[in-house]
Amino acid sequence: MEIGRMVWPSVRLDEVVERVARVEADGLAAAWVPQIFGWDALTVLALAGERTSSIRLGTAVLPTHPTHPLLLAASALTTQAAVGGRLQLGLGVSHRFIVEDVWGLSFERPVQWARDYLAALIPSLRGERTQFDGVRLRAELPRPLDTFDTPAPPVLFAALGPAMLRLAGEHADGTVTLMTGIRTVAEHIVPTISVAAAAAGRPAPRIVVGLPICVTADVDAARQRCREEFAAYTNTPSYRAMLDKEGAADPADVALIGSRGEVSDRLRAFHDAGATEFMAWVFGDDNEQAETGSCLREYVGA
Repeated sequence: MEIGRMVWPSVRLDEVVERVARVEADGLAAAWVPQIFGWDALTVLALAGERTSSIRLGTAVLPTHPTHPLLLAASALTTQAAVGGRLQLGLGVSHRFIVEDVWGLSFERPVQWARDYLAALIPSLRGERTQFDGVRLRAELPRPLDTFDTPAPPVLFAALGPAMLRLAGEHADGTVTLMTGIRTVAEHIVPTISVAAAAAGRPAPRIVVGLPICVTADVDAARQRCREEFAAYTNTPSYRAMLDKEGAADPADVALIGSRGEVSDRLRAFHDAGATEFMAWVFGDDNEQAETGSCLREYVGA
């Protein structure tokens, strides 16, 4: 199992880019930048391409609703060209309260929306002329995008429920999860997406598991900090469903918190559960974050 690291883009732009560069310096496989209410993730990664040479650069994740798939294809291929083919395009449908209350768009039939979105996006990423008239959206290019044979980036579709997981297995290269515990990964995420991919004749999917992680000598304090920092995820419906499936009260119950040995054991357990990459959301005080970084480097032999 590879190790990537989430880089939260809530600081100055140059600092976000510097943090991505540090992920490569630490010997990890990938840096993942979410699209929230700040810097544009694809632009951040394009800039980070100048400061890095080997790591994969991923979005975890871009919301689909605000951007038409043909426009997103053009943006993604621009970043893909800028980073020398290292982009990992993580997408998702976001959440009803964001799509409807923040953007004023319809969250109706999210699985159908996702199906239509991928049907329009993926051909255009591959340099094909897209002609698609779906249930939720339409996309018609007069000719292929002028992106000069830039290779399509892998598409990882964020999926937690069974219908979305089957869709990701059938049409995408894998999935990205968040706040999903080890038993749920092993018994729900991995088998559902893998069976769908096999039935569609696709390669085994990539499964990127994102969770908070903290190496600490004060487990109780770290768990409380986790509850506070990640409180927004406790009652967000899609994450709440995964926490319930795991039998977890809140993110602290699925986070990797403990000694270096305990955290390393949990990482190995996720590997055994079928995760292909662990996306580390490092939290804690400065010393704990340094210890956690050291633990991750040790895990990958860096």
